[in-house]
Amino acid sequence: MLVQIFQVDAFTRRRFGGNPAAVMILESFLDDACLQDIAAENNLAETAFLVRDGADYRLRWFTPTVEVPLCGHATLASAAVVLERLEPRREVVTFHSASGPLVVSRSGDSYVMDFPARPMLATSTPEALTAAIGQNPTETLVDQHNYLAVLETAEQVRKLAPDLGVVTLLGRAGLIVTAPGDDGYDCVSRYFAPAKGIPEDPVTGGAHCALTPYWANRLGKTSLRAFQASARGGELRCRTFGERVELEGSCVFYLEGQAEI
Repeated sequence: MLVQIFQVDAFTRRRFGGNPAAVMILESFLDDACLQDIAAENNLAETAFLVRDGADYRLRWFTPTVEVPLCGHATLASAAVVLERLEPRREVVTFHSASGPLVVSRSGDSYVMDFPARPMLATSTPEALTAAIGQNPTETLVDQHNYLAVLETAEQVRKLAPDLGVVTLLGRAGLIVTAPGDDGYDCVSRYFAPAKGIPEDPVTGGAHCALTPYWANRLGKTSLRAFQASARGGELRCRTFGERVELEGSCVFYLEGQAEI
């Protein structure tokens, strides 16, 4: 069976920047083991599988090792595929997912995603977290998905070299590290998720579902410019409203073809 496959760099205007995602178009979802094998073969942080559902699409995301309940950059990449390649006259697409309906709309040469916010709660800093990053955060927060460690400066975030083996001991899927921004950004961050088979995710929409309400509250703003300071780097415009966040970013197409399954 031949299926369409796209590889898209998300949250960037520069090819080889942002976060690469594979997007594959299926007539129906294959069995879970097969989807996982395909994601492992693609060997990207995320592979998105799309199945048409009336005027909308059903969407699932897999890392090389597990299925995840939400993935921002692969949703952004999926929207680019639908709005630029599959149905270029469309302005809005709705994806039905494990996190509910996700609406993505065109905004000039960018795309705006409407996602559920992930408010986090302040907590004491686990010893393993301090050991993992080699320093004491100024604040530590947690939700069911991730720990969030707040550092004093963007430079500390950029230079961080965490012990990923210790990060896996935190009992959460991942660790977000953040600080006030520099170079015109409101905040900078990095995201480490070795438990999901992703040592460091280049740009992470799901993490910004938590970062957006945190920094909006701290800075007294509803609109933010965010930078994820991975080696590839990525830019997001983030807005908060109630229990939702808007994440806006651009995409660059890298690969288009067919996969034989």
